[in-house]
Amino acid sequence: MMAGATFEQVRGIALGLPGAEEVSTWGTETVFQVGGKMFAVAAPDEPHATVKSTPDEQASLVARDPDTYAVAPTTGRFGWVRVELARVDPAALRALLVAAWRAAAPRRLTTGYDTEPT
Repeated sequence: MMAGATFEQVRGIALGLPGAEEVSTWGTETVFQVGGKMFAVAAPDEPHATVKSTPDEQASLVARDPDTYAVAPTTGRFGWVRVELARVDPAALRALLVAAWRAAAPRRLTTGYDTEPT
C-alpha cells in the first residue's frame, strides 16, 4: 500500500515550522512562506505540492523516484521540485518541507529550531 500524503499534511507540517505563514495567491494556490520568502506551494484540489530545493537535491530526487518527484514547472530551473502527494511518504515530505523552510528562513529561526528537542 502506498503511503501518500495530503494537502492538509503539507499545511500542517509547513505551518508547524517557526515563523511560517500561509498566503493565498494566484487564485487557488496556497503559498507557505517564512520571512516573506516562499518555501512551498500547494492547493487543496491539486494532487501535488511544489517545494523549494537545490538543483542537486532536485536531480537526486527525480533520478531516484521519477514517479513521485519531477522538475517543477516555471521554478524548476531554480531547483524546485513537484511532489506527487499520493505517492510521497509523509516522513519524506516532512524532511523536504523542513529543508525548504531552512533554506528560506532567517538564521535566528533555524538556529532556534535546531536546538529544540525533537
